[in-house]
Amino acid sequence: MTLPAYTRAQQLPELLRQRILILDGAMGTMVQRLKLTEAQFRGERFKDFHKDVKGNNELLVLTRPQVIADIHEGYLAAGADLIETDTFGATSVAQADYDMQHLAREMNVAAARLARAACDKFSTPEKPRFVVGALGPTPKTASISPDVNDPGARNITFEDLRAAYHEQASGLIEGGADVLMVETIFDTLNAKAALFAIEEVFDETGEVLPLIISGTVTDASGRILSGQTVTAFWYSVRHAKPLAVGLNCALGAALMRPYIQELSKAAPETFISCYPNAGLPNPMSDTGFDETPDVTSRLLHEFAAEGLVNIVGGCCGTTPEHIQAIAQAVAPVATRKLFYPAEA
Repeated sequence: MTLPAYTRAQQLPELLRQRILILDGAMGTMVQRLKLTEAQFRGERFKDFHKDVKGNNELLVLTRPQVIADIHEGYLAAGADLIETDTFGATSVAQADYDMQHLAREMNVAAARLARAACDKFSTPEKPRFVVGALGPTPKTASISPDVNDPGARNITFEDLRAAYHEQASGLIEGGADVLMVETIFDTLNAKAALFAIEEVFDETGEVLPLIISGTVTDASGRILSGQTVTAFWYSVRHAKPLAVGLNCALGAALMRPYIQELSKAAPETFISCYPNAGLPNPMSDTGFDETPDVTSRLLHEFAAEGLVNIVGGCCGTTPEHIQAIAQAVAPVATRKLFYPAEA
């Protein structure tokens, strides 16, 4: 697969050929640890807003930007090469739950600028840091009926998703993102809307950023929620020529291994990313998940030693301590080598 000519992060493909790169950990976990109040989420600007906004983590880039900046810097200090913007739910579709869809573009620009400033603060010639603009799946699904009695029912259209993702991608690029990542994909049609919108924004702006595409396997069937196997998912999105494809969230590393193995074989010419949850949910845990940093890092070291991954990090339940342990665990291990079947 021939990669596009990138206008940002041009050195990223070569870095991935040299070593395993480290993605940051969970944003939501770190925000939840702070136990912010409704008033703190609202800030002065939204103190009289007509709906509760506690839990709208993306709003914090506008009302508590230092909180988000501190989280970014914590992950960078732990060794992250790539940090995700606080924009997982910063689409008009997701923000409609709070009646804040009109703020979506502003959120994406502000979030990218916060991450950009943090990366610039920590970057060195030997260890450049990169802003990954995060595009989450939205709470809606274009492929699955919300009504068990009407299989043809849908609560969103492809066009609605395309428009929302166009606005998001445009804002992330304006704010200074180096990379765009369509992540936690449970519905490939949603992801296709995002990829279509990103291509539109590239055409309109002249910018071409590296893409990472990351699906999520939701149960032991080895399929994403909309029904595809990992291999089928890859063949549905490979036309976008991503820099990397991978899996995140869901099962935790121990249960994710066979699906990362499958994806590594299915996409030999593409870099592979993996950032699992810290095991399975555990409400009694400090982070809400079972695995301590030593467990998660040991599992990801095994993935690396097996030659499966080029990018590793953490999803739900992971912290800077997890990321530091992961970075140390994979540092001595060679990155996964690409293989081009046509040249064999």
